[in-house]
Amino acid sequence: MKRLLLLALALLMVLPASARKYTTDKDIVYRSDVKSGRCKLDVSYVADAKDRPVIVWFHGGGLTGGEKSTPKQLLHEDYVVVAAGYRLYPEARVADIIDDAAAAVAWVVKNISRYGGSTSKIYLAGHSAGGYLCAMIGLDKHYLAKYGVDPDKMAAIVPYSGQMITHFTERASRGIPETRPVVDEMAPLYHVRPDAAPFLVITGGRDVEMLRRYEENAYFYEMMKYVGHKDIVLYEEDGFDHSGMVEPGHLLLMKYIKERN
Repeated sequence: MKRLLLLALALLMVLPASARKYTTDKDIVYRSDVKSGRCKLDVSYVADAKDRPVIVWFHGGGLTGGEKSTPKQLLHEDYVVVAAGYRLYPEARVADIIDDAAAAVAWVVKNISRYGGSTSKIYLAGHSAGGYLCAMIGLDKHYLAKYGVDPDKMAAIVPYSGQMITHFTERASRGIPETRPVVDEMAPLYHVRPDAAPFLVITGGRDVEMLRRYEENAYFYEMMKYVGHKDIVLYEEDGFDHSGMVEPGHLLLMKYIKERN
């Protein structure tokens, strides 16, 4: 576990941006078997790039709100960035929303080489509800297996302040209060295993995070280590709250990718 000081992150945030120009293909339908306008994604890429790392980004919003959007900070480097939308509760059950995330990743695996992305360098990332989604499809193999994709082949799973117990929207759908923790098949914690893809786990500071999200992720980290997972890192962004941790989280993600490529 690594606790980052506010000053250190502030210094990192002044790093200059790349001058590379991106093209974005918007509103690509990644599944046509459901009647929803939300199952679309945007692909941002540099025209002459080849074999580049791919970041698949899932937005937050409690699984009940939010829109797909491309983090502009991630366009400062020569990555292919995919911003994926998904259905929301109550239009869809939480399990169906997780399935949307899996379908989006399957589309990326099958198509991203056309945009200069490498299928061996796919990083699944997201904030809050998006972090929950990428953790679920990264750990519960049946979601991606439905589409012929092995989640263990992902370069890494990178949840930003993701829920590691059963998501509060799922619990609310069952009439369970948000303050009552549940760990069942709808929780990333339920699926901890030693052979999963690498994990980069990022949260805000323990004293300012929402619903004790740091402690939840710290327990997930410890349990992954306990079962024998060898490639997991937990960063705590000291002083940053649930929403404020996103931008410095992008810096940690870019640093992590650079170190691995």
